Amino acid sequence: MIDLSTATFIGPESTDPHILELLPKYHRDLLLAVNGCILFGGGLHIRGICADPDWHSLQRVWSGVDALSLLYPAVRSADVPFAEDFLGNQFLLREDGVHRLEGETGELLDLQTDFQGFLRAAQANPPEYLSLSLLERYESQGNVLQPGQLLNVYPPLATSESANGVSLRAVPTLECIRFLADFASQIADVLSGGKIRLRGQP
Repeated sequence: MIDLSTATFIGPESTDPHILELLPKYHRDLLLAVNGCILFGGGLHIRGICADPDWHSLQRVWSGVDALSLLYPAVRSADVPFAEDFLGNQFLLREDGVHRLEGETGELLDLQTDFQGFLRAAQANPPEYLSLSLLERYESQGNVLQPGQLLNVYPPLATSESANGVSLRAVPTLECIRFLADFASQIADVLSGGKIRLRGQP
């Protein structure tokens, strides 16, 4: 189901059979074969069942201390955050359909595909399907996104200022997720064209 030829990280052996039993069979079968991985130079991170490294733990962002359902109002506790992209946008399983959670805004988009369809589309054309242009720019400057890192974009893409150009910086994955969730909460009640004051960066 997954071509590992571009993998820069493969998860350790699964440590929690209880979590595996909570997953749909197709997801469970994948993690039993490959306990998560990072593909396309960091463009797609599929989480696994483990305690260490913590940034790779599905449980941590599903029901643990960094549960996305606690960070984002649009996410339900039953949604399975099985993957993320290099910017910290999250891919969730909801009733066998894949949804994309915009990290900066908290908006949820139904991708109109299932788990297998998502993996096929992502592997068939990663640059387009996963919108990897900013990652490619980062790499063209001689940088490498390491496992456990995401790209912080400043100013955030959701702001009008980003049209004038953005800077890119690698930051720890969980710090980036928390920052994005905080930013999304700050702009939740801001009308289009309104102003906010950012409370720092990750």
